[in-house]
Amino acid sequence: MYELPPLNGLRAFEAAARNLSFAKAAEELHVTPAAVSYQIRALETKLGVKLFRRLNRAVVLTDAGAQIFPGVRSSFEGLHRTVARVAASAVSDRVVTATISPHFAAKWLVPRLASFIDRHPDIDLRIAASNTVVDLATDRADVAIRYNLGDNAGLVAEKLMDEAVTPMCNPELLTGAHPIRSPADLRHHTLIHDDTLSRHWPDALAWAKWLALAGEPERDVSAGLHFDHSDHCMDAALQGSGVILGRRAMGSRDIELGRLVAPFDLHLPFEGGIYSVTTPEKANNPDVAAFRDWLREEAAAMRLGLSAGE
Repeated sequence: MYELPPLNGLRAFEAAARNLSFAKAAEELHVTPAAVSYQIRALETKLGVKLFRRLNRAVVLTDAGAQIFPGVRSSFEGLHRTVARVAASAVSDRVVTATISPHFAAKWLVPRLASFIDRHPDIDLRIAASNTVVDLATDRADVAIRYNLGDNAGLVAEKLMDEAVTPMCNPELLTGAHPIRSPADLRHHTLIHDDTLSRHWPDALAWAKWLALAGEPERDVSAGLHFDHSDHCMDAALQGSGVILGRRAMGSRDIELGRLVAPFDLHLPFEGGIYSVTTPEKANNPDVAAFRDWLREEAAAMRLGLSAGE
């Protein structure tokens, strides 16, 4: 028999110590801050030591609190992993959950999934499309497919592809009234703006950077169609509404199928890349490994298509 303090108190302590906030711990545990404070006071009374120093608008661990926190946290993490494994096995022995941004899922992953299903029909693949960054060690996701700068410390990460943007358009614009043969020809066409690119280039419009590299620095690029969803930009380009400075990965499938073309061989690269990320423990799962192998193969086979002059 284990002589332990009340688990509710330990749980409240772990959440408060991890967040250094009673309010955030209460939100996480779905109780009131007063309840968290009460449980921690009861735990302190049981242990005979103070675990927190309560400041004006914050809390910090005492020496005693800092001493026991690592053990309490690792114990709860181990318990969570064990319970999650049992729960997952009760549902299916072959479940892989992947978290990915909605835009990348719609334009890159989903159109390719048939080949994974054909190859691994016994794996129950679940796609969680969200822009929220998850903690793979605690959340119910096995693999994350994310754009980042390579900051994946403590995880098993593999760069699937570099990312860059380049002009893309409906093939009919190459032979219409104002055929696109050089960057100067873009003056006759509506520019489609993916406003999410400002996350990567907050200091200037992406079209302005590309046109400057292409030798067309004087054009006013403020006009045109603006979208705050990357897939909406792609859809507008597919319909012939203008020319998008599109992400290579997101436009690759439409270019492979001939629905879009990339007229120029000039690309504006992102600083980071698109990675497949998991934990060391989950990397040893054969089904997770199979999905990551498939991702690698699909990324390696991806091509942007021929430029307009080829």
